[in-house]
Amino acid sequence: MTTTSTGPQFVPPLTDFHPVVLPEPEGVDAAPPEASPAEPSPVMPTSRVGRLWRGRAEDAAWVRPSLLALLAATGVLYLGGLGASGWANAFYSAAVQAGSVSWKAFLFGSSDAASFITVDKPPASLWPMEIAARIFGVNSWSILVPQALMGVASVGLLYLAVRRWAGASAGLFAGAVLALTPVATLMFRFNNPDALLVLLLTAAAYTTVRATEKASTRWLVVTGVLVGLAFLTKSLQAFLPLPAFALVYLVAAPTAFRRRILDLLAAGLAMVVSAGWWIALVELWPASSRPYIGGSQTNSVLELIMGYNGLGRITGDETGSVTAGGGVGGGTGSAWGATGWDRLFSADYGGQVAWLIPAALAAGLALLWISRRGPRTDRTRANAMLWLGWLLLTGLTISFAQGIIHSYYTVALAPAVGALVGIGAVQLWSMREHAAARTALGLGVAGSSVWAAVLLSRSAEWMPWLRYAVLALGITSALAILVADRLSRRVTIAVAAVALSSAMLAPAAYSLQTASTSHTGSLPSAGPTVTGARGFGPGGGGGGPQGGFGGRTGQAPPSFGGGTAPGGTAPGGTTTGGSTTGGTTAGATTGGGIGGLLDASTPGAALTALLEKDSSSYTWVAAAVGAQTAAGYQLATGLPVASLGGFNGSDPWPTLDAFKVLVADGRIHYFIGGGGFGGGNGGSSATSEISSWVSSNFTPQTVDGVTVYDLTAPTSSTSTS
Repeated sequence: MTTTSTGPQFVPPLTDFHPVVLPEPEGVDAAPPEASPAEPSPVMPTSRVGRLWRGRAEDAAWVRPSLLALLAATGVLYLGGLGASGWANAFYSAAVQAGSVSWKAFLFGSSDAASFITVDKPPASLWPMEIAARIFGVNSWSILVPQALMGVASVGLLYLAVRRWAGASAGLFAGAVLALTPVATLMFRFNNPDALLVLLLTAAAYTTVRATEKASTRWLVVTGVLVGLAFLTKSLQAFLPLPAFALVYLVAAPTAFRRRILDLLAAGLAMVVSAGWWIALVELWPASSRPYIGGSQTNSVLELIMGYNGLGRITGDETGSVTAGGGVGGGTGSAWGATGWDRLFSADYGGQVAWLIPAALAAGLALLWISRRGPRTDRTRANAMLWLGWLLLTGLTISFAQGIIHSYYTVALAPAVGALVGIGAVQLWSMREHAAARTALGLGVAGSSVWAAVLLSRSAEWMPWLRYAVLALGITSALAILVADRLSRRVTIAVAAVALSSAMLAPAAYSLQTASTSHTGSLPSAGPTVTGARGFGPGGGGGGPQGGFGGRTGQAPPSFGGGTAPGGTAPGGTTTGGSTTGGTTAGATTGGGIGGLLDASTPGAALTALLEKDSSSYTWVAAAVGAQTAAGYQLATGLPVASLGGFNGSDPWPTLDAFKVLVADGRIHYFIGGGGFGGGNGGSSATSEISSWVSSNFTPQTVDGVTVYDLTAPTSSTSTS
């Protein structure tokens, strides 16, 4: 195969289409030639609908319809039945409700409209949902539809990024892999920050490709802006692919080395500005007039970003977490699961994302080998550096992180996996006249089918026939690929189609199962029940798609700190913990459920009416320990509920003295017993002190099975309603 500075001439499968790669000028981006209005192109339709359907003049007729079909199918998969998940993660839904009625809560990412405390992440992921909620009202669809559309946009952007250097076939294959990765189906139907993170990083990869083509400073600066916004979405996780982006431009941009360095510095400055403006605003804003920074122990967003949401996730040193991380068993694991190179292939993580990771790694190495003698600007090598760098940097970080880690974080791997598989498959297919290429491709198809069968066997009672079908398709097509140079064109097309089916059938089935299942709580998980999955909280366990511990049914919840949930007993004798049976946390799905660390409360009608009564007289209609507990009451009433201690109940806000002042000033009406944990891993025990003070000075009443204290009228008698 011959390569040039403009990249290889790919021969996409299943067609006679050979993309024409022309030399491109350096410097300012050149606009594509356009047909004169007076002389319409004989190839391109003149109507808008025709141009949309036909696409670019140089494209084969199948390209644009195939892309539109891919995007439409992705939209159906991600949008269908969204309402079944209700509030999904109520922690973020409550923040959306707050931001939909208060611009201050919008700016800071507050958990409630009165800005008592923020969520424990930067607020960028909330902004699209809050804007939608302002327009369409606060409901499940206005919260989840933006996430689904981000998924469709991510698939489209990945297609655009891959097709520029590898052709339309590779772009379509890459987009399909991303769309059908089970954890992507999960997270683009959920309201955690990961949907926006993936969209922004995929867009950054696209702009990196555009910048590298012509040494465009403008496109590289846009990359910096996108990564900065991704940082405002999920902190340091946004920086994991950044070295790959920088390396591709530094190595492959067609301009002098000094210019490449200056361009990278300009992009770095753009990244700092796009992320730093919000950080500076929060740090400089008087603490007395903004919400407390949830997740921090010092009311500092810098501490939150660098500690609890930053290096602490790697080292396990996360003050205020529900349990300590750090190495166990000689440094090979943590309270959040065994660490090591094989973590992504374990029972907890494998079915989420690992279906094609072995094939992606092999494809990346193959691309590096193919381009080993190419010039500095060779695009095959640049592709390998970009996507393999992304996959390795993010994958290894997740694999060896000893702090809080959840399986759905792996959605950040899906674009890189899709790109490498798409590019590698098309590249090797275009070289199928060579025995080495056929052998590599055949082994990749066979290996992927065997690995898919292994993953499927972990859910032995779910569609047991599927693993045999995948094996049969994969082995058969792999053997046919070995002799593809001797087959007729029609047979060759059939072989390619069967090979594609063998690669995509299992993850597609997992994705369809995920889309047909409702997911709520803090730790969702894709796919059916998996044998051997330990769950995603400390101590083991599991959970169900309906409940908080990860999307798997029939397993016990994790044990905190050796089997006992920290926090003990809340005022009124209501146990803070709950049991999980069949994937549903006890007390969290019936009227009056108090909620807990990972599941929102679900107040009954009587309790909701009690909180709403005379609500205009108070800043917060109630206070509850832990953000998930507070979230359910807030979403039920649409009124501010103070989340004491933040998400874990272990933030030092409010102190007991501060809480007493709020009560004395008549700003909080009720205290709701139960929920939250507090004091974990060196965090504050303020919420325990508050709970004890309330139980000693106010009389409890039971409403819908929940212990409630009226903070405006302490009495000596107990009433029950």
